[in-house]
Amino acid sequence: MDIFERINHDAGGPLGQYWEKAHGYYMFPKLEGELGPHMKFQGKECLNWSLNNYLGLANHPEIRKVDGEAAVRWGLAYPMGSRMLTGHTALHEQLERELADFEKKEDAFLFNFGYQGIVSTIQTLLTRADVVVHDKEAHACLIDGCMLANKAERLSYRHNDIAHFDKVMQRATEITNQTGGGILVITEGVYGMTGALGNIGELVEMKKKYNFRLMIDDAHGFGVTGPTGRGTSEHFGVMDGVDLYIGAYAKSMAIIGGFVAGPKTIINYLRYNMRSQIYAKALPMAIVEGCLKRLEIIRGAEGDRLRAKLWEVTRALQDGFRNLGFEIGPAEACVTPVFMKGGVVQATNIVIDLRSNYNIFCSTVTWPVVPKGVLMFRIIPTAAHTLEDVEYTLKVFAEIKAKLDAGEYDKGDMIDMSIK
Repeated sequence: MDIFERINHDAGGPLGQYWEKAHGYYMFPKLEGELGPHMKFQGKECLNWSLNNYLGLANHPEIRKVDGEAAVRWGLAYPMGSRMLTGHTALHEQLERELADFEKKEDAFLFNFGYQGIVSTIQTLLTRADVVVHDKEAHACLIDGCMLANKAERLSYRHNDIAHFDKVMQRATEITNQTGGGILVITEGVYGMTGALGNIGELVEMKKKYNFRLMIDDAHGFGVTGPTGRGTSEHFGVMDGVDLYIGAYAKSMAIIGGFVAGPKTIINYLRYNMRSQIYAKALPMAIVEGCLKRLEIIRGAEGDRLRAKLWEVTRALQDGFRNLGFEIGPAEACVTPVFMKGGVVQATNIVIDLRSNYNIFCSTVTWPVVPKGVLMFRIIPTAAHTLEDVEYTLKVFAEIKAKLDAGEYDKGDMIDMSIK
């Protein structure tokens, strides 16, 4: 069959099957206006809980000034080409040194894109003799990296289940005893859908029993978690026990890119072997300079102030939901999932009510991301939100829950809200 013919007859997969009704409203929505907690959706101002702008740096005046001046100074093209051949600069090296120092590692290597860099890191580290062990709820980039990892054996353990991890490690050890390979364990510092923390401390403790290297993807923890924002490994007091630390700029720094930090020899190996960085354009100077400023703020008194504000808003929101009887799971980090019962019909009706009548915008997740019969509203507090925003949101969700329980969202099929 012709490839295009097959695709034209396909429903589009679990998400794409809804594109005709969903595009532009439920999926690929257009938020407009100044980036922040209050934006416009379809011409109306809404309270926005869907930005990974944890510390509010996206519109911080010092950041906007540095970003603007750097763009004028360097443009967005420089440096051209890959870093290995023509795109290496002193500023790239400076950012790597400062990130390594911040994470208390010997060296660090920049990614031009976080997702791409994580996939390539895993792929570069492993051979067919090795075994990679990961949490079953690991992010898609980690799964993709494992799937592309040179035919290395891939094993998974139940989410944050250290007893099951123990059993899986027994199997991984048996395999590597036969192949002569090593074991790489991968987990997340913060799970971005549920706000649960990875059990980093327990995994580090298991290194006393098994011979493995531990890599954590701390995209949602970097800059935010821990006393000084060094991440989830700092929160658990096990920075030395994490062999490779990966941070993404997209959350706390509110910009594109990421990095991996670890032993100098390993980072240098990645630097010279990661295909996604060797054969791709270097991170532009304007972004590198902007990241240096962001890291300066994160490490200083302003970073302490912004983290305190973020956690004040987060705790008020999470405590409020729990006091109202909502199920939000562990929600130990900033990401706050709000679970309700229902399917696609209820989800779409609630989304329309939230956006059109209450002027609240938040992401909504249904099956297959969560089990059938479960709705999840993903709310992301930031340092730019206020306690008044929290109070209003809690009031609205209490009303939404009452309507759901009364069956007011049960009628009809998925409503066509697409923008043609």
